[in-house]
Amino acid sequence: MKAAYITQLKQELNTRSSNELLEISLRLARFKKENKELLTYLLFEVQDEQSYIESIKNETDRQFEEINKSNIYFAKKSIRKIVRTTNKFIRYSGRKQTEVELLLHFCRCLKDSGIPLNKSIALNNIYIRQIQKIKKVISSLHEDLQYDYGEELKSLQ
Repeated sequence: MKAAYITQLKQELNTRSSNELLEISLRLARFKKENKELLTYLLFEVQDEQSYIESIKNETDRQFEEINKSNIYFAKKSIRKIVRTTNKFIRYSGRKQTEVELLLHFCRCLKDSGIPLNKSIALNNIYIRQIQKIKKVISSLHEDLQYDYGEELKSLQ
């Protein structure tokens, strides 16, 4: 089955009643965990973005505490998983400021974790890629925010 384009879906959703939309939303939530997480964000957490950011930061901290540091291979796998999770939560929000805050927190946690980034090219590349991503997003923010986040970014480099 070929998936429909967004415009086609939008047109079809406009023709449906509110009860039908409710049933469609609930059915979507049953199929994938990510659909349920996105629906949870949209219904409950979009009003208070700061608490959403704090909860994601706490989750990131918890994941960093669980990293197996005995072997660089296991640490690298865990860090990649944390990056995927962080990016997923950034996609849910879609706000640039949230993205910068979460990526800065990730980089700060990675730097403070005690994992030797210079011993693994892959780990070092992950860190550098996240720094580049932060720079790109910061450039699209308001000037005052650019300065504030730029100062935080300098402390990480």
